[in-house]
Amino acid sequence: MKVIAFNGSPHEQGASYKGIVTVTSELEKEGISTEIIHIGDKNIAGCVACQSCYKTGHCKFDDIVNLCAGKLEKSDGVILAAPVYYGGIAGNFKCFCDRLFYIGAKLKYKAGAVLTTVRRTGGIDVFHQLTNYLTLAGAVITPTVYWNVLHGNNAKEAEQDEEGIFTLRTLGRNMAWLIKTLELGKKTFQLPPEEKRVFTNFIR
Repeated sequence: MKVIAFNGSPHEQGASYKGIVTVTSELEKEGISTEIIHIGDKNIAGCVACQSCYKTGHCKFDDIVNLCAGKLEKSDGVILAAPVYYGGIAGNFKCFCDRLFYIGAKLKYKAGAVLTTVRRTGGIDVFHQLTNYLTLAGAVITPTVYWNVLHGNNAKEAEQDEEGIFTLRTLGRNMAWLIKTLELGKKTFQLPPEEKRVFTNFIR
């Protein structure tokens, strides 16, 4: 079993990294391997809605997005982590997520978790933005005891947010349990039947 964690912070080992490691340490204690991929300092183009990925299965921009999509397909879960930038996700990480999930991230009935780091405020907005990606991909959102927001302007400050660290440790343990439960469930029960998707345009 394996979880892929995407670090959307420009700082490779900043507060967001501290949050990720807090979660992945709990996963590894439960025998689940993890891989952290640093996205935040990459030069990533935004989605241009060309829809070529519908035909080819991959984005026409041949960069880290396609590589990460392949890793997700083989994973059992994903963690999205990002700091707050002007009340939202940092631009290049949003470009990454937009393209990754538009091409169809293979996460249906897999465990998903998000976390955000913040100096002062805006964490809930980013938390919701990241959760939307997982929801639309059909991932099963990992439960915890509070919003997964860690306060601190860097890794050292983040360590002082005891409640935030506690929440993320809980998230890691719960994610491990969820992954194992989903694996058992898929072996025991059939997945729900799917209907053909309906698209409704309001301007005709």
